This record gives sequence, C-alpha cells and structure tokens, in this order.
Amino acid sequence: MSRVLLVLLMLAATAGAVVAYKDPEQVARASDTVADMLRKRAPTRGVQIARGQGGEFALKARINGVTAPMVIDTGATSVVLTYETAKAAGLPLELLEYDVDVETAGGHTKAARLTLDRLAIGKLVERSVPALVVPHGQMKTNLLGMSFLDRLESWEVHADRLMLHGYP
Repeated sequence: MSRVLLVLLMLAATAGAVVAYKDPEQVARASDTVADMLRKRAPTRGVQIARGQGGEFALKARINGVTAPMVIDTGATSVVLTYETAKAAGLPLELLEYDVDVETAGGHTKAARLTLDRLAIGKLVERSVPALVVPHGQMKTNLLGMSFLDRLESWEVHADRLMLHGYP
C-alpha cells in the first residue's frame, strides 16, 4: 500500500515539474523514475493451473493440511466439498445442518455451511474460508468457488492457463 502512495506522490511530483519548470528533459527523467518504481513493485504470490483435456482447471488443494482434488468453478458462489473430502479433512460432520439449497450437476440437493480453517493452493493460503459440504454421494468433485477466488488480488485465463494472483 505504501508503494502505491509513493507512486501517486511521484506522479504528482512529475505533474508539478511540468507546470513549474516546463523542462522536457526533467519531465522525462521523472517519468522514467516513476516507470522504474512501477516495474519494481513487490511480486505477487501466484499459481498457474493448466487447462485439462475436458476444458476444466483442476488442481490439488490442501484443506486443513489434507490434499484434495478440486475444480475451479467461477459459477459456484462458495467452495463446495464432497462429504468424503470433508471427512478426510477432519471437519465436524456430525454437527452440520444441511439447510442450504444448492443446484449441482446432478440436480438439487441440500448442503451444510462451515468454515475451513485453512485452504491452500500452492503458495496461496487463505484462512477462515466459508464453504459448503454436500451429503454423501451427492457430488463427485470438490469445487473451488468464489468464496476463495474473491480473496485473491486477481485471477485470469490466458490461453490454456489459469493464473491466480494473491496479495503480496
């Protein structure tokens, strides 16, 4: 954040130089300084995911330390776990209340709300991530939905690669 403020200050100084001095060389030097600062911006944490043969972006996540396969689903408002994955991750399934209506590829079902202590995709780690769990046998795949993706600085698709960028 302090770098952003510094860049804004440099832009203001550049504008001030134009007004005060009208010296093209000095303005060019100030502009180069600002450009150098932008290039040296702190690198973001990032993960690249290759598109699968079926067109999906599949990955291995770590949920509370347990490895779980997931598929990116920007149409899912939340991370959604299968019952089996939730059980393997040690989530308190016996305490859950299945009272959330959800539409899955297999049709309508109910899901239970919970919060994941830790969800990691490579170097990207988020804590206290809202998620849903569906009953046993209702889904075959865990979904990495918007309750995780919205926490990132950005995500984008370039050709057959999905780029996830975390905050520095």
